[in-house]
Amino acid sequence: MAGAALVSQLWSLLDEMAENEPQAYRRFQRQQRAEAERLCAPPEPHLCLRARPTGVVGRPLFINVCGWKRVPAPKAPTDPTPISAGPLEEVSGEGDLYSIIDIAYNPDVLQRGEENPEKMEHLIHLTLKFVEERCNLILSDLYTTESFKLKGSLETMQQRLKGRQMPTPHLSQNTKKELTLDQLLHTMEAEDCSNVPVLLKDENMTHSKVHLIEEISSTEMPEKLSTPVYEMITVKDTNKKPLKFELKIELPKVSSVSECDLQISKDDIIIEVPEKYKLQLDLPELVDEETTTAVFNKGKRVLFITVPVAKPDP
Repeated sequence: MAGAALVSQLWSLLDEMAENEPQAYRRFQRQQRAEAERLCAPPEPHLCLRARPTGVVGRPLFINVCGWKRVPAPKAPTDPTPISAGPLEEVSGEGDLYSIIDIAYNPDVLQRGEENPEKMEHLIHLTLKFVEERCNLILSDLYTTESFKLKGSLETMQQRLKGRQMPTPHLSQNTKKELTLDQLLHTMEAEDCSNVPVLLKDENMTHSKVHLIEEISSTEMPEKLSTPVYEMITVKDTNKKPLKFELKIELPKVSSVSECDLQISKDDIIIEVPEKYKLQLDLPELVDEETTTAVFNKGKRVLFITVPVAKPDP
């Protein structure tokens, strides 16, 4: 109960900040957004292993070992090491036939391996055992560390680890779909450690010093967001030049301004409430985003935004 009361008090403080100090609230949002974007950085290649499943003639298995800040680091040396894994895929083309899988650890785990070769060898051993159990394979005891860090393209590896639908082969992949902050945070919340862990035992360690790997999910669920009812009024001066835009947005499913993510640029506004609403408006004039104010009426559940038009450069 004490925790719930503390959370309620925090939301109340944020509501007061948004209503009484909108600029300070927006600075707070930007700080939180920057921190979330840092944690949601995409996986990066670290090393590539070449293994060979027994009983599969002429088909090697490439294991892309990556660093990903989204994967938590173990809190203590004896704790399980969280791991995120993509699907096992078979690749063929230009006479080359092989299998590939992507594995991600927290970058700190890989950094400790770089500093201590024994730890890296131990981590590779656990990685191979994990792949065997997860993919129902038997791998040869011999493996090689390739001279390159990544087998395949960077974008394809990141898509596999993130669980997104793969694009059709041979199509242009120059366009990248970016997720909003709230979608990213929603994804992270869905990827907590409540998933059933996969535990692997190091055969060379005693039972009291078992090192484990815990698999975490990275499935991203698409959100269906509705467009809220809104009204935008242009306030003009005596010469009929626009001075500011007044935007009224009805959010009946929102009880607190802390649920809203407001993003303002010089030419558009994006309001998003995770799992509920999303509204993107192109503004007819360039605006001054730094002096924009937003007030949420909790009784009417209406968000009022005032956006001054940018003054022309002298």
